[in-house]
Amino acid sequence: MAIIAEIKNTEGKVLGTMTLPEKVFKTGSRGFYANGKIEIEGKRYQAQIQLVEIGSKPEESK
Repeated sequence: MAIIAEIKNTEGKVLGTMTLPEKVFKTGSRGFYANGKIEIEGKRYQAQIQLVEIGSKPEESK
């Protein structure tokens, strides 16, 4: 599974999208993560989105 994230301005116009595939982080926690470049009004930006499921870290890692 993956999540699609939309980057919008305050008027609701979609400026870019990113696909966040599932990820198991080094800590053992699970979630979704993506990084990449997005162009907004002719300028390029580095973007990073991370979603971590609260409580998903295995017991032995806590």
